[in-house]
Amino acid sequence: MKWIIASDLHGDADCCRTLLEALEREQAGRMLLLGDLLYHGPRNDLPAGYRPKEVIELLSAVKERLCCVRGNCEAEVDQLVLPFPVMADYALLPLGERTVFATHGHVWNAQHLPPLCPGDVLLHGHTHVPTWEPAGDVWVLNPGSAALPKEGWPKGYLTLEENTFVWKELSGEAYHRLTL
Repeated sequence: MKWIIASDLHGDADCCRTLLEALEREQAGRMLLLGDLLYHGPRNDLPAGYRPKEVIELLSAVKERLCCVRGNCEAEVDQLVLPFPVMADYALLPLGERTVFATHGHVWNAQHLPPLCPGDVLLHGHTHVPTWEPAGDVWVLNPGSAALPKEGWPKGYLTLEENTFVWKELSGEAYHRLTL
């Protein structure tokens, strides 16, 4: 099954809509969201498309295809308005002989690795910067941000199919590929 992986929507309804269009264009069965869905937080500028109520509606329409983890901007009140789980600190996904530890990145990250086996993958958002690098004997991957990218990166997401991750701009143009 093909996955779309994105992070840090921060309430941007325009980017959320474009991400859902990518879900259909990519013919992905599932979408993994790595937190910070609705609010921009005190360190970020207000996104141009900041309409969190619309993001709720858009994501609710595909709730059966979502897997989400909690970001540092999620609060318990968010779970009251979202009809799908968003409060888990991490999710574990099997990837052949590897395990993908998916989290937001404010707790578990390249500087503070969770307990993983050699060859496993730490997948996180939070920094708004795409990453594909080894950290010891595990891989650290980050899709960047779908709404508020930093350091000159484009708004983007990842796809995961079998054991290949592809980093893409919201338009769908690929700019990096990693096969594990």
